[in-house]
Amino acid sequence: MSPSPEPVVSELIELLSLERLEDDLFRGQSRDIGTKYVFGGQVLGQALSAAQATVDPGAERRAHSLHAYFLRAGDIDAPIVYDVDRTRDGGSFSVRRVTAIQHGKVVFFCAASFQAPEAGVEHQLSMPEVPRPEDIDPAPTVPAEVMATLPPKVQRWLSRRGPFEFRHVYPRDELNPPKRPPFQQVWFRLSEPVGDSPELHRALLAYASDFQLLGTANYPHGISYYQPNVQMASLDHALWFHRPFRADDWLLYSIDSPSAQGARGLARGQIFDRQGRLVASTAQEGLIRVVPDAKAAALVPAKD
Repeated sequence: MSPSPEPVVSELIELLSLERLEDDLFRGQSRDIGTKYVFGGQVLGQALSAAQATVDPGAERRAHSLHAYFLRAGDIDAPIVYDVDRTRDGGSFSVRRVTAIQHGKVVFFCAASFQAPEAGVEHQLSMPEVPRPEDIDPAPTVPAEVMATLPPKVQRWLSRRGPFEFRHVYPRDELNPPKRPPFQQVWFRLSEPVGDSPELHRALLAYASDFQLLGTANYPHGISYYQPNVQMASLDHALWFHRPFRADDWLLYSIDSPSAQGARGLARGQIFDRQGRLVASTAQEGLIRVVPDAKAAALVPAKD
């Protein structure tokens, strides 16, 4: 039997375990993890959990892709209702559309596709040659005198011990970011082992896939989310599941950003397991605004 997860892990699993209001209607709670609005990964994970709950387990259909749009900033102090449309159940594939509603308005929607196991041709790109996670030191804590100078939300984000552990192959000081090419590799895993449910591990990966991704588009410009004059928000998110994996074992997130323009940045990610298997791919475009007046920026929502 697996040991009981740590509180932060248990809280995340509870967050992804939605309350079923009707057959296709679910309610999820929100968590303040130090972001100004609801963390996008929370909505991705909850929406996928809702979609998975409406697929007949006897059909053994597994989520293979998710395509989402973030429409409005979510309120961290209010729950979110997920309305699932059973768009199609075909011979091999099922499709679900999920609409997330908060305060009577649609804040997010996505389509998720499921497929029954099927044999076919296989190939993949190779995993980058990087140090193993055991050979990379954990990120150092921010000194207390530096932490005291930061806004409360940033302090909360940097001081929290989240459910996922991250080890950057090439660490970057996000408080004083240098200019770098738009590439990064990050090992990550859930900080405690959990059960064997593939549905849970896919929802956990959906949650974690929103970390690190868009920030890669900031690298060439020497800016970061922590700077008060920088506004960032996810606009869309795509996720493809290729092969089985465990979110509680180390996964390598290899990310690049091919373009930034028009106050938007594009980032792409490949996720490999320790054995070098490509288990998932991601893509995201996000809003990136650099506002001259930091005080004014703090008063303006990241998205209108």
